[in-house]
Amino acid sequence: MILRLATLSLLIAYPIAWFAPLMRAGLLPIFGLSEISVITGLQSLWGSDVALALIVTGFAVFAPYIKTIGLALIQWDLLDRRALPALHVLGKLAMADIFLIALYITLAKGISYATIETAWGLYMFTACILTSIGLGLLTERNIKSVHSNL
Repeated sequence: MILRLATLSLLIAYPIAWFAPLMRAGLLPIFGLSEISVITGLQSLWGSDVALALIVTGFAVFAPYIKTIGLALIQWDLLDRRALPALHVLGKLAMADIFLIALYITLAKGISYATIETAWGLYMFTACILTSIGLGLLTERNIKSVHSNL
């Protein structure tokens, strides 16, 4: 039951993480820093590069959320356990998003006139993704132990 509740809690935590500030960025600290979240980043991308916006939306929003819904359905016996490999792929796609954000921060910090500070939302979003991966592994192990006892 704890595994099920933890999975369902991610359905609440993800939207919070999407709106939470991932970083603060600006051109020199004296001009002030703007907070950037997954949602504000996506809004900016939709205005400039629709193809990239579709890819990032898939990685940051749809992949982790669909994986979490799939895990919950498996845990409540509403989806066949054979869907687990597909859910693992979705988890890997979501992890790619964290890598991209880290890469952008690293590149921006290399520019001397830009200021980048990581914010709490980056840690929350990363924790959601890692928790989802852990819950997927625990769900798989739980299913294997139940079926090996039969």
